[in-house]
Amino acid sequence: MKKKIAFILMLVGTGVLVYGQGITGTKHDFSAAGWNSTGEICVVCHTPHNADITVTNAPLWNHEVTTATFQTYSSFTFDGSGTIGQPDGVSKLCLSCHDGTIALESFGGATGSTFMTGDALLGTDLRNDHPVSFTFDAALATIDGGLYDPTSALSGLGGTIDVDMLRGGKVQCVSCHEPHNKYGHDKFLRKSNAGSALCLTCHDK
Repeated sequence: MKKKIAFILMLVGTGVLVYGQGITGTKHDFSAAGWNSTGEICVVCHTPHNADITVTNAPLWNHEVTTATFQTYSSFTFDGSGTIGQPDGVSKLCLSCHDGTIALESFGGATGSTFMTGDALLGTDLRNDHPVSFTFDAALATIDGGLYDPTSALSGLGGTIDVDMLRGGKVQCVSCHEPHNKYGHDKFLRKSNAGSALCLTCHDK
């Protein structure tokens, strides 16, 4: 029994049990960044104490949260109820670096001056990006006719689309991307998009 417990603790310590591939060495590993005086990986986004609890589904959040107003996706083919609103929940957390309005080192109450650049910078105009923060349920799948029912269709990750990919019944950034690199795919994808496999998880085409 003691050997089993020691083995589990070893796996947890190496990140194998919790996050598979892990963040170390990825683009989300800011431990060696000049602006990160802590040398820690997790602290840029998370903290065990005094976390920001103002955003739904924010996991012990430590980074300043964006207050930007976004231009959101719009299309005559979108069958969701009404127009797509502002990003919410966990998508706001992603955008708190990726919209370019909040500095990367603005965490733990500090205000920084190093901003996201390059391909990772989405900005506040999200009209050319996949919509987020909208409800994806059986009703939408029926109305659309080109989507799988997320409550019954399998994600390929062990359960249904609803369980494995949605947050509070909504499509969010983390529906497609796993920021901790749990699966080890390029661009932090939850599954390979070879042959459009990720897209075809939800889209019945």
